[in-house]
Amino acid sequence: MKDNPDALMYRELRNKLIYHNQDKKKIAREMLERYTGSSIADFQQYILLTNFDKYLDLFAQRYQSTKHTGSAWSAAHCPECHVTMVDFKIGAPTAALVIELLSVVEPQAVLFLGMCGGLHESLVVGDFILPMAAIRDEGVSHHFIPPQVPSLPTFKIQKFVSQMLVEEGLDYRTGVVHTTDYRFWEFDEAFRRKLYEERAIAIEMESAALFSVGFVSKVPIGALLLVSDLPLRREGIKTKASANAVFASFTEQHIHIGIKAITEIQNKGEHIRHYRW
Repeated sequence: MKDNPDALMYRELRNKLIYHNQDKKKIAREMLERYTGSSIADFQQYILLTNFDKYLDLFAQRYQSTKHTGSAWSAAHCPECHVTMVDFKIGAPTAALVIELLSVVEPQAVLFLGMCGGLHESLVVGDFILPMAAIRDEGVSHHFIPPQVPSLPTFKIQKFVSQMLVEEGLDYRTGVVHTTDYRFWEFDEAFRRKLYEERAIAIEMESAALFSVGFVSKVPIGALLLVSDLPLRREGIKTKASANAVFASFTEQHIHIGIKAITEIQNKGEHIRHYRW
């Protein structure tokens, strides 16, 4: 008896994903270990992602954890608090890859602590943005999911982060962020006009890939973004000096909120994903 065509299609689609393909899973496990310099056994079920070495250093110091450096990324693990932090560097392709590889450890929740350029005139450096969606203007997510599918974070993770910000007495903004792999767009007037038309609140390089690939790979993921520059304004583009000032002023607070949120998710013991497919 022949399989139903729909069943064959479903099986083919599932087999593309790491969690349904044992050959891919084996390679992914080895790649995650090689890229991070960590054993699979080191990875905790609650994971913080960052683009910045300074964030990882502060996390490691806070928990007296060893910083592991692999061939591409770095990681620190805190078994006592059940949290791992990974610095996967910058860009949508690496964002997609880190989520796909992390799917082999089946994390309960992942939170991205990233930075973004503020686009709305009301924003100032140091503001927090809790993205509700990301515009997929990067070149990797279409390999995982059709272009008409929106890129959304996991709602419950964003909910916990929101609660932590409120408890800390911190204001934050919500909205759609524009994810791009286009550098020096600040000097492209046509691109700048497009940003105005979209009404995006911020621009960055990873969120759409993280949300889309996380959705496909069954990795619950959210994001808390810090406004590090205001690139639409005169003298608003990030410089070496302004970047150092942002790290000095806001890194500790950003990490504190991330740790508090992901710890609260653990303590509540809530099921983050609402359905299976």
